[in-house]
Amino acid sequence: MQFGRIDQARSFLAWGIALFVGLAALYLARFGVWNDSLIRVGSVVVAVVVISLNSMRMGPENGLLSPRNLYFAVMIVIMLVAGFHWQSIAGEIETGLYDLTPYDSCLALAAIAVVLELTRRFVGLPLALICTLAIGYSLFGNHLPWIFRHTGFSLAQTMNVLWYGYDGVFGTAVAVVTSMILVYIVFGAVLEGVGAGDVLLKIAFRLTGRLRGGPAHAAIVSSTFFGTMSGSVAANVVGTGTFTIPMIKSRGFSPRFAGAIEAAASTGGQFTPPVMGAAAFIMADILGIPYLTICVAALIPALLYYYSLFCTVAIEADRLGIEAVEPGTYGELTRADKMMAIAFVVPLVVIVATLIVGRSPAQAGFYATISALVLGILLNANLRRKPKIWLDIIAKAGTASANIMIPVAAVGIIIGIMNQTGLGLRFASILLSQAQGSLFIGLLVMMLGCIVLGMGMPTVPAYLTIVLVIGPAISKLDVPILSVHLFAIYYGVLSAITPPVALAAYVAAPIAGAKSMATALTASRVALAGFIVPFAFVYNPSLLLVEGATPAVFGLSVLSMLIAIWLLATSAAGHDVGKLHPVMRLVRLVLVPFLVLGSPLSQAILLAVGAILLVFTRIQRSGWSVPKKHAHRDARKTGHQNANT
Repeated sequence: MQFGRIDQARSFLAWGIALFVGLAALYLARFGVWNDSLIRVGSVVVAVVVISLNSMRMGPENGLLSPRNLYFAVMIVIMLVAGFHWQSIAGEIETGLYDLTPYDSCLALAAIAVVLELTRRFVGLPLALICTLAIGYSLFGNHLPWIFRHTGFSLAQTMNVLWYGYDGVFGTAVAVVTSMILVYIVFGAVLEGVGAGDVLLKIAFRLTGRLRGGPAHAAIVSSTFFGTMSGSVAANVVGTGTFTIPMIKSRGFSPRFAGAIEAAASTGGQFTPPVMGAAAFIMADILGIPYLTICVAALIPALLYYYSLFCTVAIEADRLGIEAVEPGTYGELTRADKMMAIAFVVPLVVIVATLIVGRSPAQAGFYATISALVLGILLNANLRRKPKIWLDIIAKAGTASANIMIPVAAVGIIIGIMNQTGLGLRFASILLSQAQGSLFIGLLVMMLGCIVLGMGMPTVPAYLTIVLVIGPAISKLDVPILSVHLFAIYYGVLSAITPPVALAAYVAAPIAGAKSMATALTASRVALAGFIVPFAFVYNPSLLLVEGATPAVFGLSVLSMLIAIWLLATSAAGHDVGKLHPVMRLVRLVLVPFLVLGSPLSQAILLAVGAILLVFTRIQRSGWSVPKKHAHRDARKTGHQNANT
């Protein structure tokens, strides 16, 4: 009984703090930041407290003072002491008249260790390891050779940058998240809490029910919807995959393919407007480009990516001989479902309308959240009967906000070290020298770097890390800066399905009952055609709709991409209205890069070649023609058969 009361108190405390975080996110979105240092430091401290409290286990089997509970309690104490100490000397720090003492340095190092340990536990080892190596590089990089060597920094100098300044843990990344992104996490939680998520899934099945892929196509559509409100690939997989993966398997697709298509579709939700995993808002802040411009630029590439997934599912369904189901198999949309869909559509309209009239993205998120709450209350009787559900929804959003704050704070360590040592600029110069002025080689190196740096990370920290390290190099190759940042987001996000750290595939595999690595490899193949999309919009900026696009050039680029994606998808599957000959697979594969990267003239020529190739395949499969050299032999054979009859 004693343990039960203590655990209830712990749970209630965590719930109350999370509720405060969610409400604070709404307040900041509407009224702005009133104390910058307090918000930055306080958000990280509170995030550590919420996560640690939720991680404790109090019961007869664990004990009140179990090693686990003491471990998290120590982390809470360290972070609270470090946070209060930061605020006590904040005035002197801002004037630049404060010299760090050994106590200051050790306390900051302990607090950073807490951030890294929570990152390791709840985000993954790769990000924590990179941050740890970055700190070691600052302290001991003066002993390294080549471009890695710097003048050397003491512990006090390093902690001054990482903890007691605005270039490290409490840098721009945390500031943007607290002032602009947290409200969209609340918005996503509200949409899910009022019941819009379930309705979106039903709509997806309704829209795709008559297609041969059925639930696999529905998984793509529903993940697109969920991606507009979720900042996490893993959450997207779980939110939709729990329903779609079993249904995909029931239609005859393999467990591995079912998990792979869900992982690939959920991954794409992170670069789909309007939210784009919340990275769009940070991009707008970094580049000084209007948020709506970024959404418009990201629209066509996202649609092309999902088109590639649709093609892959259609090809696989045809290969397996899966037929479309009867209308109504997945149920009809009720009037209540159609009404609840309004709770999803109206807030998105509110976001766009608020931005058009010149308000900030944060205020747009605030008004969208309020409209979703009001519509949810009006349309969901359960919310009217139990008002506490509203508070639970906000508290859930607060917990999600705390979860994203930790990796963002960790990325601040990388940013701080890069700025302190200048490694990013030196890396950029090396990359440029290796590329030797070749845009393709430079993009290829950047793609590999984005995938490696993005592995295991959520969208926002992955984007920040990649742009910081690799972005400056590619921007020097005369590539529009918006294309560079979108390129970074795409491959940083696609690392979620790229082995060996394919987070989305590893989450989907247990749901599908498949092996993790096999699912990751299949997910990479499923999304293979989507991997060429970033190269396409760098070489053909008209696809972004904001880089001097003309209707003729834009139309040619889109048609070339549609044909290129189909050719690559069929080549990878070895199937197009029947099994493809290895030579035909190779021919299709060779045509793809020229369609994607070629000049408008070569695109027009190869577009005709690709179209003829596809038409010829269908004519050959349907038996509309008989090769001349076999015509007489077939006629004689038919005559003999008739005579025997």
